[in-house]
Amino acid sequence: MIIQSRKVTVIKISRPLKKDINEELQWLGNSLGLFSLRDKDKSCFRVFIELLKAAKAREPLSSDEIAERLGLTRGTVIHHINKLMEFGLVSRIKNKYMLRVENMEDLIDELKRDFERTYHNLKQVAIDIDRSLGL
Repeated sequence: MIIQSRKVTVIKISRPLKKDINEELQWLGNSLGLFSLRDKDKSCFRVFIELLKAAKAREPLSSDEIAERLGLTRGTVIHHINKLMEFGLVSRIKNKYMLRVENMEDLIDELKRDFERTYHNLKQVAIDIDRSLGL
């Protein structure tokens, strides 16, 4: 049996006022807790954008390819890819990486399904605990 865990964080942040694609992508990532204030050069955001471009082209990328395209070290890229994988946004295909789905709408729908499955399991365990405790 494979137990797969995903860390999903949702942060309520005001949406950007102006319609700018970069600001909206940054807002989406911040709302999901992907990008931290410690990431001064926005390298995680840049890795995410590179993977988004690769999804559009349906082309998985290696960590070396991403590092070269972005002028980052392979270690930095691997760190951010691991974080994005922990969030359930990135899949590994052999030695390459892709976003879990092909577009942002599908990505959010997948996260919603993950949340709903987790919610259902939490609710069932809560019911079982209440029954066991006679509550």
